[in-house]
Amino acid sequence: MDIISLLEKNKEKVIEDSCRQINDVKLKGYTKVGSSITKQKLTSLYKKVIECASKKELMPMLHYTEKIAKERFASGYDLHEVQTAINALEENIWQIIFKNIKPDKLAESLGLVSSILGAGKDNLARNYVALATQTKASAINLQSLLSGSESIADNS
Repeated sequence: MDIISLLEKNKEKVIEDSCRQINDVKLKGYTKVGSSITKQKLTSLYKKVIECASKKELMPMLHYTEKIAKERFASGYDLHEVQTAINALEENIWQIIFKNIKPDKLAESLGLVSSILGAGKDNLARNYVALATQTKASAINLQSLLSGSESIADNS
């Protein structure tokens, strides 16, 4: 069985197993939106994996992860939560590959899926960090921290 057929045939199982995994680790952002929305998000990501694997190109995943970086950042998700969700999906895809792909085709299939999701995770992280560095942190009032320093210096 080729990798595209395998991914399409096992879509529901991979997504259900990934949702269960995400639910088990109780990620704040995903717990807040609930299992139905989490399943929708994973389904969209899974479809991008299939699209990229079919076309053998990364741009659909890169565009998608840029979009989800903006959405998840704006919604208050921590980067590690989104990366954990992608890792759960990747792990469950690997399990399907190991069970169904012949040993002589494993490297190619795993390489394809790992390249797609690896590029996506990298792009997600870079976009997330870019968004975080654009956000202005409130300034620390150092004066209030230093206000007692004169009395300390006088007592020495």
